[in-house]
Amino acid sequence: MTTGVLRNPDFLRFLTSHVGNELGANISRVALPLVAVVTLHAQPAQVALLSALQTTAFLLLGLPAGVWVDRMRRRRVMMVSDLARFLLLATIPLAAQLGVLSIGMMFAVAFLAGVAQVFNDVADQTYLPSLVSTPQLSDGNSKLEVVRSGSFLAGPGVGGLLVQLIGAPRTLVATALGSLASVLFLGSIKTPDKPPASGEREPLLRGIGAGLRYVWRDGLLRMFAASSVVTNVTVGGVLGLSVLFLADEVGLAPGLIGMLLMSGGFGGVAAGLLGALLSRRIGTARMTWLSVTVPAPFALLLPMTQSDWRVAFFAVTSIALSWSAALSTVGQITYRQTTVPEHLLGRVNASFRSLMWGSVPLGALLGGIIAQHLGVRTALWVLMCGRVVSFVPLLFSPLPRLRDFDQTQASS
Repeated sequence: MTTGVLRNPDFLRFLTSHVGNELGANISRVALPLVAVVTLHAQPAQVALLSALQTTAFLLLGLPAGVWVDRMRRRRVMMVSDLARFLLLATIPLAAQLGVLSIGMMFAVAFLAGVAQVFNDVADQTYLPSLVSTPQLSDGNSKLEVVRSGSFLAGPGVGGLLVQLIGAPRTLVATALGSLASVLFLGSIKTPDKPPASGEREPLLRGIGAGLRYVWRDGLLRMFAASSVVTNVTVGGVLGLSVLFLADEVGLAPGLIGMLLMSGGFGGVAAGLLGALLSRRIGTARMTWLSVTVPAPFALLLPMTQSDWRVAFFAVTSIALSWSAALSTVGQITYRQTTVPEHLLGRVNASFRSLMWGSVPLGALLGGIIAQHLGVRTALWVLMCGRVVSFVPLLFSPLPRLRDFDQTQASS
């Protein structure tokens, strides 16, 4: 019987490093724009650009980062990227204290911190197989998902509270210290940081192509990608319209809107807590398939949200779909970590990250266009109908026939 992953001291150090990293990253999503507004009196367009720059690096550098990570020691990449985030974020309160902070400097810090986060995320998903045994991967990914979802849920609230108590610039000090704590916990891991695979290095574009070709040739990875792109396009559209929908169409107060927008985090935390149990009871592949299909009909509740008791529809949909996304993510990452050759894992993970992050702004644009011509509620109906059928590509993969992913080679 496989022992629990929490009995692995090095995994506990890795998990604790995630608490500092993920919580800090989610606090900074609130703190950076608030520094711009409160300290620099930034205009709305500047604040929007600042927020966008925090994720732009995923689109620009996601694929090359996979090639570079495959050429380096993964834990070292995470430590360097965390240290870079610490130094970058610490410059903002220092510059504010000296009276030299500018919006241009904040743009640069937001983008460069996003670059560091790209490398951290790719190395993170690639590193776990060298830290725990293969049977423990699903359990480990579930525990990491609890931290990610919990940080996404708590980060904005903690960030807002810290800004109110100590001010926006000082809040970034706390965020930077979270990155520094992550460096220290990663550095305390005893398991040797495996060197990259030896051999002749491919040119960058050929290396990127190798990762994309592997995704395309693997029937399950290809359909995972197709299903996830459809899902993220619809989610991106809904995220872009949610505040407008709840404020103008439904007529809710800002406080209630904030609570509804945070509600999805509870689904992610629940999925992380249950992921290891479900994986053992019904199999990781079956858990992944059911997590995509069973919650899908709940998407149709969201456009029916009203200001009366039906306001709960928005929360129910958010919790159900976040639960779905978190469990599906655990399953997909476990499959990649189990089946993809180690020398390609960084590039394959980066390919998925780029597809996922690239789909979200596309969905926001699509949702805006539909809402402009047909109305916000109609746009949400279109998007949520798309979310309901997002599992269809997986019908053409081996997934519905599998219990565990170690059956894949025999079924493909």
